[in-house]
Amino acid sequence: MAVKRNGLVCTMCGNVDCTATPVVKVLEGLNLCTDCISFIDESRDVQLQQRKNAGKSKANTGKSIPKPKEIHDFLNQYIIGQEDAKKYLSVAVYNHYKRINSTADDDVDVEKSNIILVGPTGTGKTLLAKTIARLLDVPFTIVDATVLTEAGYVGEDIESLLTRLLQTCDYDVERAQRGIVFIDEIDKIARKSDNPSITRDVSGEGVQQGLLKLLEGSTVLVPPNGGRKHPEQKLIPVDTKNILFICGGAFDGIERKIASRLNTHVVGYGHDERSKKHQRDNLMKYVMPQDLKSFGLIPEIIGRLPVLTSLEPLDKDALLRILTEPKNAITRQYKKLFEMDGVELEFTEDALNLIADKAIEYKLGARGLRSIVETIMVDAMYEVPSKSEKKFIVDAAYAASQLEKAHFERTRLSD
Repeated sequence: MAVKRNGLVCTMCGNVDCTATPVVKVLEGLNLCTDCISFIDESRDVQLQQRKNAGKSKANTGKSIPKPKEIHDFLNQYIIGQEDAKKYLSVAVYNHYKRINSTADDDVDVEKSNIILVGPTGTGKTLLAKTIARLLDVPFTIVDATVLTEAGYVGEDIESLLTRLLQTCDYDVERAQRGIVFIDEIDKIARKSDNPSITRDVSGEGVQQGLLKLLEGSTVLVPPNGGRKHPEQKLIPVDTKNILFICGGAFDGIERKIASRLNTHVVGYGHDERSKKHQRDNLMKYVMPQDLKSFGLIPEIIGRLPVLTSLEPLDKDALLRILTEPKNAITRQYKKLFEMDGVELEFTEDALNLIADKAIEYKLGARGLRSIVETIMVDAMYEVPSKSEKKFIVDAAYAASQLEKAHFERTRLSD
C-alpha cells in the first residue's frame, strides 16, 4: 500500500507524493512525479528520433538542392552587389551538396571545395554564408578564429568549433555532418612573417595546422560542452568529410601584397595607365593564393580552401540600395516597428544620402548603416509611441541634428 510522504503534489498530473509515485521539487513552483518524468524523457527521445529521421530523409533527396541560379536569385533578395562572390558561392555550395547526395558508385572521388572570402569589413561575408544556410536549411554556426589556440595552451581547442555546430542541431550528429561552419577573422591567425617561425606560434600558425584535418575531412573527437578536452570527458566523434567550411577575413593590408605582385609584371612601354588606376581603385579583386601566403597563411591551409573569391568595397550607390532594397533592409525594419504602433514612417532621399555618406566617412561598410540609423531613430522610437501622430518623416535636417546630439562628430574626431 502506498504511503504518503512529504505532501508535494505533481504539477502535471496532480499525484500526491507517496512511496509508489514519489514527487520531487524540480524548480520553484514545479513539482514532478516519477511517472511524469519518465513520460517527459520518452517524449523527448521520440521527438529527437523523429527529427533525426526527418533530417536523414531530407538528406537523401537530391531534389531539395537548389540550382546555382536559384541560390544566386535567393542571395539577391538579401545582399546587394557582390555578383562575383555570389556566383562563386552558388556554384561551390551546389557542387558540395550534389556531391554529398550522389549515390553513384565509381572510381571518381569528388573532393569537397571549402571557400575563403576576402574583403573589407562590412561587405557581406558573414551575411552571404548565413543566407545560404537559411536557404538550404542546414545547421550553421559562426566561429571566431581569434579565440582558438593550439592544443595544450590557454584558449579553446580547435575541435570545439564543431561543438557549436552540434548545439545548433540538438547534438544530432548525422545532421551536423552536413552543416556549414563559417570561420570568421581567419586573417587574424596568420603567422607574423612569411618565413617559418623558430618560436611556437600557438594562436597563429599552430591554429592553422590544427585546422588542416578539419578542413580536409576526418573523424574528430569533439568535447560536448566545448572548451578543453580532459581524460574523463565523453567525446563525440564527428566526421568532417561533408561539412562545408567557409572562411572569411578582411586581410587588412593585403592590397600592398597584391600591388607588389602586379607591379612586377608591369614593364615596358605598353602599360596602360587606365588599367593601372583601375588596379589601384580595387586591388582586392586581383587577389591570388600567393597573396594569402605572403600575408601569413600556410600553403597547406590555402590548398584546403580551393575556392577563393573577393568582395568589393561598398560605394555610395551600393549603400543606398542596402538601406532600402533587401527584404531585411534596415529602413524596412524600422517602418515595420512604427507600423506596429500605427505610425507611417518615411525616410526622405536626402536623409538616406546623409546616412550613406556617414557610413563611407566612418569606413564601417554596411555594418555602419545600422549604428547610424539606430542613433538617428532612438529619440523617435522613445517619443512617437506616446503621441497621436500617424506619420513621422525623417529628413536630412532631423538626421543631422540627431547625429550631432549623439556627439557622432566628436567621437569620430577622437578615434
